Amino acid sequence: MEKTFVLDTNVLLHDPMAINAFHEHRVVIPMTVLEELDHIKDRRDKDVSREARIAINAIDKLLANATPKQIQDGVEIPTTREDAKPGLLAIFPDQIITHDNAAPYLDGSTQQANDNRIINVALHLQSHRPENYVCLVTKDINMRLKAKGSGLENVEDYRRDRVLDDIQYMAKGYDHISGSFWDKVDTVETLREGSQTIHVINRSCLPKAHINQFIQDDSGFVGMVRSLDEEKIELLDLPPELLMHQSMWGLQPRNMEQAMAFFLISRPEIDLSVLTGPAGSGKTLIALAYGLHAILEQRRFDKLIVARSTPPIAEDIGFLPGTEEEKMAPWLAAFDDNLEVLHGTDESPFGSIEYVKDKANIQFKSLNFMRGRSFNNAYIVIDEAQGLTQFQLKSIITRVGSNSKIVVLGNLAQIDNKYINPLTSGLTYLVEKSKYFPHAGIMHVNGIERSRLAAFAEENL
Repeated sequence: MEKTFVLDTNVLLHDPMAINAFHEHRVVIPMTVLEELDHIKDRRDKDVSREARIAINAIDKLLANATPKQIQDGVEIPTTREDAKPGLLAIFPDQIITHDNAAPYLDGSTQQANDNRIINVALHLQSHRPENYVCLVTKDINMRLKAKGSGLENVEDYRRDRVLDDIQYMAKGYDHISGSFWDKVDTVETLREGSQTIHVINRSCLPKAHINQFIQDDSGFVGMVRSLDEEKIELLDLPPELLMHQSMWGLQPRNMEQAMAFFLISRPEIDLSVLTGPAGSGKTLIALAYGLHAILEQRRFDKLIVARSTPPIAEDIGFLPGTEEEKMAPWLAAFDDNLEVLHGTDESPFGSIEYVKDKANIQFKSLNFMRGRSFNNAYIVIDEAQGLTQFQLKSIITRVGSNSKIVVLGNLAQIDNKYINPLTSGLTYLVEKSKYFPHAGIMHVNGIERSRLAAFAEENL
C-alpha cells in the first residue's frame, strides 16, 4: 500500500529536515504550508525564523530543477539506506480545492484558519485515492481533533523525535538496587589504583548500565560505572561519607542525588553534564557553585557563560534598554538569587556578588544570539532547556570549543512550548543520546531543598 503523509507547518518548524523522515513513502506539502513558512522566516523570533529558512532551503534543494508537473506528481527524496526505495516529495496546490464534490471539506476561505486548508488537502487525497493510506502529520492537538472530526481516517503526531515510549524510562544517571547489591553478584575482582577502589564484575549483573552511571543500594554501597564492555563492568567505589562531604565554593550536598551530581560535574573528563529534576532541587546552585570553583580556584576556565532562551516578539530583548547582559537580566534573575545564596552570609553580600561577577567574567547570553559562535576555555550553563527542540540543543552544543565544559539544566514538568512534551523535548533527546558518550554525565536530582512549602507544592499542587 502506498502511504501519503501530509505535513503541517509546525512539523517542519520542529524538525526542518522532516521531509527525510518518511523513507520510501510519499510526502505532500500543501501550498498553505509554504506560505506560512514564508511569513515565519522573517519573524523576530530568531529560533523559529531560522528553522523556517532551513526547511525552505531543504525543500528547494530537492525541487529546484524539477518541472511544475514533476513537483505536483512527486520528486524523489534521496535515501542513504541500502536497497531502500526512495520516497517522493510533492507540493499540493490547495487553492484548486473546491466544495463541489462529496469530500467533507472544512471552510477553506481566507477568513478561516490555515489549518482548515491543510486538513482539506488530506481530505481531498483521501477522497480521490481511497485505496491509499493518507495521513495528516501535525503537532497541533486541536488540529488533530478537527481533522478526525471532519472524517480523516489517519491523523498522527510527528514521532521521529521520540526516543522513548514513556518518560518514566528516561535515564536518571543512577540505578537504585533494592537490598544489597553484592547479594546479586556471583564473582568480583577488586583492585586498588592509588586511593581508589575498583570492582570488576560481569556485565550480566547490570545489563542496562551505561557509562558514568551511579549504582546505589539499601546497604550504603555507592559506585560509578567507570568503564564497560560486552563482558565486564568496572565500578569505582565511592563511600557515601566521602560524597556527602564534598564542597564547592562553600556549598555542600544535602542529599545523595546532589552528592552524585557534585561528583559528576567536577570530573575533568566530563565535557557535558545534564542535570534534570524538579524546581528547588538545587540544579542551578550546583552548576553555579562548580563554575565559580573551577574558574576562581582551579583556574580551569576563563569565563562563565550563562544562557537561556528568551520569549519572542513582544518580550524580545531588543526592546529592552542596555547591553545584552542588562537586557537578559529579567530572565536570568535566578542566577542572581543563587549568587545571593552562595554569598548571603558575607559581610557585604552585594559587594561580594559584584566582585565575583567581575573576577569570574560571568556573561549572560540569549540562546537566540549564540549560534555561529565558538566558545573556548569557557564554562557554559544552559538553563531551562526543557523547552528547546532537539535541533536547537544540537545547534547550541556544537558551539562548544576546546577546553570548555557545558552544563544543561531543565525540569520536564515545566515545559511552556505548546509543540513540545516531555517525550519530544530536546532535553529528553539529549539525555538518551549522551548517556553512552564517555565524556558526558547525567543526573536527575531529587528532593526539594528550597523550602518545605516548595516541596509541598511540587508534590501536591
